[in-house]
Amino acid sequence: MKAAIISTLLFGADALQPTKPAVAQKLATDVAAGILAAGVSFAGPAVLSANAITSEVRNQLSYEQVKGTGLANRCNEVVGKDSISVPGSGYSLVDVCLEPKTWQVEEQVANKKGDVSKQFVNTKLMTRQTYTLDGISGKLSGGSGITFTEEDGIDYAPTTVQLPGGERVPFLFTVKELVAKGNGGAFKPGYEFGGTFKVPSYRTGLFLDPKGRGMTTGYDQAQALAASQTGTDSQGELEGEINKVFDVFDGTIEFAVSQVNAAEGEIGGVFVSSQASDTDLGSKTPKKVLSKGIFYGRVVKD
Repeated sequence: MKAAIISTLLFGADALQPTKPAVAQKLATDVAAGILAAGVSFAGPAVLSANAITSEVRNQLSYEQVKGTGLANRCNEVVGKDSISVPGSGYSLVDVCLEPKTWQVEEQVANKKGDVSKQFVNTKLMTRQTYTLDGISGKLSGGSGITFTEEDGIDYAPTTVQLPGGERVPFLFTVKELVAKGNGGAFKPGYEFGGTFKVPSYRTGLFLDPKGRGMTTGYDQAQALAASQTGTDSQGELEGEINKVFDVFDGTIEFAVSQVNAAEGEIGGVFVSSQASDTDLGSKTPKKVLSKGIFYGRVVKD
């Protein structure tokens, strides 16, 4: 995963830009260009891409300017190569935003010789522009190393991607209960930190499948079979569909800081997240999903 982050830093965040509908992309670019033409100045060289948007630009946009452009699904980008120290407790990381740019799913792939191996294959996004996590906040503790503990915010987003063969893979993109740690007491370009988080079930216990079966409500079984037979050898194939389970998995994520604006307390960079896909309440084997993108956050003193 660290190799993936290093590769991302080498090629830049622009390499992760997804293909957007032409109309939405034109509108988003026109809005940003209009703000720049109005005289908005950046605290640094104008090195941002045409689709980049900083907090300064976003703060000057009205609802009507953002509506329908896809900008609400974008994370702010940072300009600067400064350093922000976190000497101890009493600090928080707020307005954390994670915007995935690419998604890969681990699959069994056969080569020309017929040998089969597990590889991550590229996928196509099926979800509309509602897959970004935003408004996340949590405590920072510093010293010899920085630890971020996630506490609140929009920390999950149901997302679906499609494999080259047409199979669709739903998963709950999330960083719930994230505890990320890094060595060193200051955020600066090249700083890396990461940790683990919880991945709840894509669906809740109130969900009913097409036959009306659920975990906490609905029918116990809908196969015209005696309930006592469920789970026996003769009916083993039905056990997963009938006995619903709310699965909770562990995920991992690594961050690499590439931009720091000390004046605004902003940090930005790239991330790589690995987590399990949906199990349809225990009836399917989860796949491993790799999400890569950019992140943003602000360091504030409590």
